[in-house]
Amino acid sequence: MLSMPLCRSPGPMAYTVIYVLQLYEIPISDPLTSFTCPGGEKRLKKIKLAVAGLGNCASSLIQGIEYYKTVDEKDCIGLMHYEIDGYRAGDIDVVAAFDIDARKVGMDIRDAIFAKPNCTKVFYPQVPLKEVEVKMGPVLDGVAPHMVNYPEDQRFVVADVKTCDVKRELIDSGADVLVNYMPVGSERATQFYAQTALDAGVGFINCMPVFIASNQEWGRRFEDGGVPIVGDDIKSQIGATIVHRTLTQLFKDRACTLDRTYQLNIGGNTDFLNMLNRERLKSKKISKTEAVQSVLDTPLEDDNIHIGPSDYVPWQKDNKVCFLRMEGRIFGDVPINIELRLSVEDSPNSGGCSIDAIRVCKLAMEREIGGPLLEISAYTMKHPPVQYPDEVAKELLEKFILGDAPEPAIPMRSQPVTVR
Repeated sequence: MLSMPLCRSPGPMAYTVIYVLQLYEIPISDPLTSFTCPGGEKRLKKIKLAVAGLGNCASSLIQGIEYYKTVDEKDCIGLMHYEIDGYRAGDIDVVAAFDIDARKVGMDIRDAIFAKPNCTKVFYPQVPLKEVEVKMGPVLDGVAPHMVNYPEDQRFVVADVKTCDVKRELIDSGADVLVNYMPVGSERATQFYAQTALDAGVGFINCMPVFIASNQEWGRRFEDGGVPIVGDDIKSQIGATIVHRTLTQLFKDRACTLDRTYQLNIGGNTDFLNMLNRERLKSKKISKTEAVQSVLDTPLEDDNIHIGPSDYVPWQKDNKVCFLRMEGRIFGDVPINIELRLSVEDSPNSGGCSIDAIRVCKLAMEREIGGPLLEISAYTMKHPPVQYPDEVAKELLEKFILGDAPEPAIPMRSQPVTVR
């Protein structure tokens, strides 16, 4: 029942006009526009997502989207934000996907995310049929030549299929955001998807260590095009980089001098197999090293810091093991050493950061904000356009979500990367 305000006639009499309207819920048959959440309420706000590269990270992300549809806020584990301006993790729908592997191209997304060579943990096998076919993307530099020497269930197998028109697929699907999960070292492939997202007017999230959002010229392109971009190189929830940064900050805060450090990582997924080709590691090492160096007032000399993958161990599959050592000096110039071993399923570890980045990117599109999104990039990425301390990045992000005007913040370091 809706009651109108008191209406007065030209004469002395006053009367109240009451309109009685029956409110009906409009039936919506399209499963892509609504679904029922654990609390029973109908969800109408949706984010249409496209994914480039249906590897382990995409598998974890898509499993997570379905998993969090079934979880109430009080039971929610693993999300930094249960809701962002009305958007929940389960409000994301994957409407387009691109890959180059013969075991995924032509398949429904639901089946492709569980196909070889994916080997990440299956924590939500009940992913429904999505009725979205995986399309053939351009190979470009996405496959390292040395992979041909390994068994097919451990490497990529390129499909003998014509490449689709990615821009047309993005437009026809109505995608809001494109997430890039190209393999490490795929510079040309990442640039292709970045430019295609820009041309299609689709927000771009670069989860890989090819410098796009942190590249000044690329940043200007997205700003001029009015398209938001988040990047570069996704952080894990509790991963080697964030742990290394936190311990480095601890050294700094407690007046301990850090003299030298290393971070060695081993794993058994296609990412580690791909990185056996050291030529593909340049940007990855820069990204991970800068994330740690940026915490220090005076960066360590190159000889005193080593961060990067060490080896490929097939039986580890998607489990990543990090060996971390830090050497420094405390009170009285007395030595201190820290050694740490971190073991974690690699791909689910970045899913929470990706889901936050997707929702904030959609929020920026609704607010007509183009160019690099500094707050969410600093919060979720190893090599953002501007490095902020983690606690500052979190505070700035919360203000962005609320729509507050950003306050000046002192960055740790900008990333002056230019187009080559």
